[in-house]
Amino acid sequence: MITLYHGSYLSISSPFVKIGRKKVDFGQGFYLTKLREQAESWAKAIAERKGRNTKPILSVYEFDIDKLNNSHFRYKKFEEYNIEWLDYVVDCRKGGSQQLTFDIVEGGIANDNVIDTVEDYENGIITAEQALGQLKYKSVNHQICILNQEIVDLFLHYQRSEELNLEEDI
Repeated sequence: MITLYHGSYLSISSPFVKIGRKKVDFGQGFYLTKLREQAESWAKAIAERKGRNTKPILSVYEFDIDKLNNSHFRYKKFEEYNIEWLDYVVDCRKGGSQQLTFDIVEGGIANDNVIDTVEDYENGIITAEQALGQLKYKSVNHQICILNQEIVDLFLHYQRSEELNLEEDI
């Protein structure tokens, strides 16, 4: 079992994978991270965008990774920023079909730290080799995107939600 976090402005005890934006890093799914601080930062940023009466919420889950690994589900783990990750993210951000090839995807985030490089590659401004040359100096953050509802239902177990203090540093 591993502990995973989801940052939002809502407590999410029963996640659904088909809610949310479609053209994002790993496709439309339920996004989590094993990095608590990262999830807290997401929650605070979302709450700030939503407005002054919105509270950041951190939902905490236990995920049975061992049972997932011994199942029939298609699990893709990107260990680093590489050409496969780059092409997958660009395809998903365009609404492509690669997101249909896996049930769960784990890897780095195309966050503020790397998004300019991804977009430059996506728009043909730089080559894949140039993009990878820039990405190799970036520290890889962490996200897991569950694309198949059955994985949520079988392996993701809600523990609790915590209201965060918006005034603390993001």
